[in-house]
Amino acid sequence: MPSQAKPLLVIACGALAGEILELKKINNWQHLDVQCLDAKLHNRPSLIPAKLQQKIDENRNQYEHIYIAYADCGTAGAIDAILEREGIERLPGAHCYSFFAGQKQFLELAERELGTFYLTDFLVRHFDRLIIKGFKLSTHPELRDSFFGHYRKLVYLSQKIDDGLFDGARAAADYLKLDFEHIHCGYGELETSLKSQIIAVG
Repeated sequence: MPSQAKPLLVIACGALAGEILELKKINNWQHLDVQCLDAKLHNRPSLIPAKLQQKIDENRNQYEHIYIAYADCGTAGAIDAILEREGIERLPGAHCYSFFAGQKQFLELAERELGTFYLTDFLVRHFDRLIIKGFKLSTHPELRDSFFGHYRKLVYLSQKIDDGLFDGARAAADYLKLDFEHIHCGYGELETSLKSQIIAVG
């Protein structure tokens, strides 16, 4: 490890960039650097592990410590296989909904209604691009029932209290013809996990 190595790099999903940068600002985490992969990789999770490996390889000698701001994210353990080999930790849980809500609360939500579609602040902001256009619902509205017909409820797990985002989440639920529930989570285990990394590197 070169003597000029920086303390901590967080390699993150682009969907978490805004939240991580906000946490860095409000907590004055000056020695935390962030690099993000494209959030659109969530539509092709099989590509995420190789992209993470590439980013780790590029930065391994530049930082004393690397942390991964991804959950499993649909990779069926492929991210964990890389991180075990590299000796690197990641965020807890299977996906961002579980670490924002907290593992216990998310399990309770899932058990209460298995047919639940979840949104975070990021997904509300980009609902049109990622969901409507991403699933081609704007040109093929008949696909909505094919993709979302097995869901019964939309739960908005908010990071910020924002009337515009709340209205956007409710509009998304109406568009998908789902019951709506709002739970304010703040930054959940994203914040506590990053804080533990900051403490670890001193």
